Amino acid sequence: MEESTDLQIQERKIRHLVILPLPFQGHINPMLQLATILHSKGFSITVIHTHSNSPNPSNFPNFNFEPIPDGLSDHQLWTEDPLTLVSILNDTCQAPFHDRLSRLLSDSRHGPVRCIITDELFHFTKAVADQLKLPRILLGTSSATCYATMSSLDFLQQNGLLSITDGQPDTLIPEIPPLRIKDIPDFSTTDPDTFERLGANALNAMMSALGYIMNTFDGLESTALKKVREDRYPIPLIAMGPLYKFSQGTSNSLLTQDYSCMAWLDKKAPQSVIYISFGSLASIDKTDLVEIAWGLVNSDQPFLWVVRPGSIRGHDWVKLPEGFEEKTRERGQIVKWSSQQEVLAHPSVGGFWTHNGWNSTLESICEGVPMLCSPYLWDQKVNARYVSHVWRVGIQLENGFERGEIEWAIRRLMVGTERDEMRERVGALKENAMCCIEKGGSSYESLESLIDLIMSF
Repeated sequence: MEESTDLQIQERKIRHLVILPLPFQGHINPMLQLATILHSKGFSITVIHTHSNSPNPSNFPNFNFEPIPDGLSDHQLWTEDPLTLVSILNDTCQAPFHDRLSRLLSDSRHGPVRCIITDELFHFTKAVADQLKLPRILLGTSSATCYATMSSLDFLQQNGLLSITDGQPDTLIPEIPPLRIKDIPDFSTTDPDTFERLGANALNAMMSALGYIMNTFDGLESTALKKVREDRYPIPLIAMGPLYKFSQGTSNSLLTQDYSCMAWLDKKAPQSVIYISFGSLASIDKTDLVEIAWGLVNSDQPFLWVVRPGSIRGHDWVKLPEGFEEKTRERGQIVKWSSQQEVLAHPSVGGFWTHNGWNSTLESICEGVPMLCSPYLWDQKVNARYVSHVWRVGIQLENGFERGEIEWAIRRLMVGTERDEMRERVGALKENAMCCIEKGGSSYESLESLIDLIMSF
């Protein structure tokens, strides 16, 4: 037994991986899910992470965690837009990442590093990997459809085939249906040059990567994956989602989760509750909060509503309209944060009002829950349009937050024939996702290909 253990330790030493997640919830989650999957396949994992938004090591006792300084203040984390933060991190993290990785390479306790796996937006890792002569694989955290859309837009604009004007937001883009001008990914930033600079650097760093992992599956995005494979050639594209289904039980919430809502859900009828959460970054105005509240009141549907501290612009916390609690006491529950995967998997949840971040969209599809879509920024607009008009498993709120439209949309989502049809379609996608991760499925085979790729270095 002792000899076998020694052999296992030696095997893990030659299967040592270093991962570096971007410190946002939507990027940390899939990276740690991927690490959990690879650890289950015999790899030793070291997580190098920023001090800001650092993961909780106690959730992953089998991983080695190594923090690095990032130079960000709490004020910057709350006030800077995400793209500016990413740009700052690429400037401040290169030297400490190089130093920490160099020390790790000289530490015989962990063994040689087989390769590093980093978030695709950390373009500085190219220089570090080149200097230390380490293979580098990237993880993309958006939908394949979003990447394919961006590639198409670049081509159309460069060839004068696309004229984008502010006055025509509902105009369809013929070359990439069913997207409209207003569905184009929104990468707004306080610095107009930030996105172009970040995009150019990330693309340059991407083209030298030895592999590109995507959190999606063929049964959902086969057409988009084909286009991304053409665009990224000759980089091996590995579509092995949904990652969270491969790594059940993985949790790394940056906010404290309120599990009391699970007991509340237990008392509700099957598929009767609409779950509302706009993710870890989206924010709304106080007037939006009021319209959402009265839309929920007037819909007469049970609801579980996540109101994250700081999610109301200009306020740490906002009181709900007078009379709201009285009118919804028997059918409503409000929490500051929840365990979303567990909530969506609960049998009483019949709909999800979401910002359509890719993780949330995937989780809703994979739990068979139709969506009410209110995209906020980045790739969320593309995701929402595909949810409502391609996969047809949801409804998009097109005109912001207005109580009458909210009431009408919730009723469409939660009751009637349209709801039944959406449930049938999303159920088929859920089944397809489960088939993909089973032995012989496309994502299962992609995982095997990733392991073969890593072991070839």
